[in-house]
Amino acid sequence: MTLSPSLSLPNFHSSFLCCPLKSKPFATSSIQPKPTSYPRIRALDLDQNTVVAISVGLVSVAVGIGIPVFYETQIDNAAKRENTQPCFPCTGSGAQKCRFCLGSGNVTVELGGGEKEVSRCINCGGVGSLTCTTCQGSGIQPRYLDRREFKDDD
Repeated sequence: MTLSPSLSLPNFHSSFLCCPLKSKPFATSSIQPKPTSYPRIRALDLDQNTVVAISVGLVSVAVGIGIPVFYETQIDNAAKRENTQPCFPCTGSGAQKCRFCLGSGNVTVELGGGEKEVSRCINCGGVGSLTCTTCQGSGIQPRYLDRREFKDDD
């Protein structure tokens, strides 16, 4: 099929191409040579706000994936190491001095007129010390992630 010179195909134009495609008449039996250059896709024209929005989106996805992965690896590494750090509040003893009786086991109350009443401490039961609430009496400082309590609310 041959095209007459009076009938020509229109030039194809696209906003994504840097140069319009030109249609060539069909050759009957000859082999067409390869074009020396192919049309290139033009880069998208993006304003600064769009670039910032795309960058923030990509960084957010990376951070959203990176932080949980980081914590998981830290938990795994901490589980491999033995914890020997003494508890900070009780200095490794596993017990803390009662803050009501200051370790004496007795509470003194001034009634007025110079009268004083000494009674057994109701907080520690007269012992003078309480089990450390940080280490639960073990004397070893718990790791950060070990201190969290996971409760199933179902």
